[in-house]
Parts: sequence; C-alpha cells; structure tokens
Amino acid sequence: MVKILMDWLKSEKYQLNHVLAARSRLGEGPVWDSTKGLLYWVDIYNHRVNQFDPTTGQNLFFDVGDVVGSIAIAGQDRLIMAQRHGLAFLHLQTGEITPIIPIEADMTENRFNDGKCDRQGRFWFGSMCPGKNQGSLYRYDPDGSLHLMETGLTIANGLGWSPDENIFYLTDSAQQKIYAYNFEAATGRISDRHILVDLAGESFYPDGLTVDSEGNIWSAMWDGWCVIRFNSQGEETLRIPLPVQRPTSCTFGGQDLQTLYITTASVGLNEEEIQKSFYSGDLFALQTDITGLPTDNFRL
Repeated sequence: MVKILMDWLKSEKYQLNHVLAARSRLGEGPVWDSTKGLLYWVDIYNHRVNQFDPTTGQNLFFDVGDVVGSIAIAGQDRLIMAQRHGLAFLHLQTGEITPIIPIEADMTENRFNDGKCDRQGRFWFGSMCPGKNQGSLYRYDPDGSLHLMETGLTIANGLGWSPDENIFYLTDSAQQKIYAYNFEAATGRISDRHILVDLAGESFYPDGLTVDSEGNIWSAMWDGWCVIRFNSQGEETLRIPLPVQRPTSCTFGGQDLQTLYITTASVGLNEEEIQKSFYSGDLFALQTDITGLPTDNFRL
C-alpha cells in the first residue's frame, strides 16, 4: 500500500506527509487553531485531547478521564468537549475540566461522537449507538440552551456547512450516507433532509468530513484506505489513497489553510491488518492547492 501511495504521489500535485507517529486507538475530531498555529484532536478511547504543533512536531495531551468524541475552541485557552454523556469545558493551561450539562445519561449504550461549531458560535454534536437507531443530533447555544435537532441516527458523524451557510451536512456512518439539509443561519434551523452521498453497497463507511472554500466536501472513509472529495452535488471528484485502513476525519489548517490534516484509527484491527496498515492511528498532512474554511469557535 505504501508503494502504491508513493507511485500515486509522483503523478499528482498533492503531497502527503506522515507528521506524527501517534499510534492512537481512535484519533478523531481535528480542529485547527489559526491564532496559535496548533492542531487539536482527540483520541476517543484513550480519553485524550491532543495539542499538536506542526512547527516543532511536538504533541501534548490532556487525559480527560472519559470518552471524548469531539471538541471546539471556546475562548482563550479553553475547549468545549462532547464527552460520553454530556458537555464540559477543558482549560488548556491547567487541564481543569468543568462539566456543563449532562445529556443522554440514561442511555447507557449511547455515547457522543463528532461535533463542530457553526459560524454563529453554536456547538453541534451527535450521539451514536451502533446497531440501533437511537442516536441524535443536538445544538448547544452560547446562551446555555440545548436543542434536539435530529433523531433516529445510528452513528452521527461528519458535520459541516457550505461556504454560503445555506446547507448543513450530516453523516450517518452506519447507514453509509451523507445527508444535506437546508440551513437557516440566523435561527440555526435545519429542514428538508435529503441524501447527498449514498455509499450503500461499498465496503467502507463515511466518517468525519470538512468543507473547503469552493464548497467541496472531503470525507474520510473508514475501512476505505482513502479520503474522498465530493462536489456540492455529491459527485466524487477526487480520491486520495492513504497507507492506513481507517482514516477517521480531516480538517484544513496551516497558515494558508491549504494543509489537510487527517486523523486515523488502529482500534479493531487484527495483527495481520496492523501489518498491512502499519501507520494506523497516526496523523497525516496533505498539502493541497485548495483553501479550507476558517475554524468556527464556540462563542461565550
């Protein structure tokens, strides 16, 4: 697989770099901090929030004591986290964790998964329960109000918005679908869900995603050894092969927002699969000629 990847790179304009031998179990949720030039990302099952500095290659982590599905920047030296059954703040100077609100605490089979902020500073995050359609999508507003936005999901994942904020994207990994909704930026309302990308019948599953400034959707493919770019009509326009079986998510970062950071997982792989996918759990960076959208933060 590595040889195939290298041959592909010689014929393409993009360059893939292996930037961190993290060996995470379930790396996920990358978030670029343009102010500090840092990448935050989570290792869900190792209960870690990571802070990666691309200029030094140094990676620091905070043990947050429980599953952490997603994060967003929430002011100076603070992140908001979707943990197993609720939201909390993490202070990046002290490591102190401040619970915000418990959610789905009575649904022991569920846990929270992917999340992201919209341009109005509202935090969107979803829950999952593999094998059961009892996951939901929530929106937590800066005024402290919590809103149930969608139900009947299996593995809520891969959130994003079109550059003009008219469309909201949501992935249900187990259903192998990326949905699109009409989005009202002022109110945060979503409506008229329809299937944008349907991968039913494929051997892989859409995971985390990001949207670039041209409106393309970049989706990491769990068990697919690749990231696929779709246009706003849901048509595949580029497939980027990776030397790992389970890419999990991606986001644009770097000074010009043209570096696609890609998180990966090693969880669930047997010894033979690990040998074929030696860099599983590590962090990658793809140099592109496309600019991503700036990171949206939780507004206090």
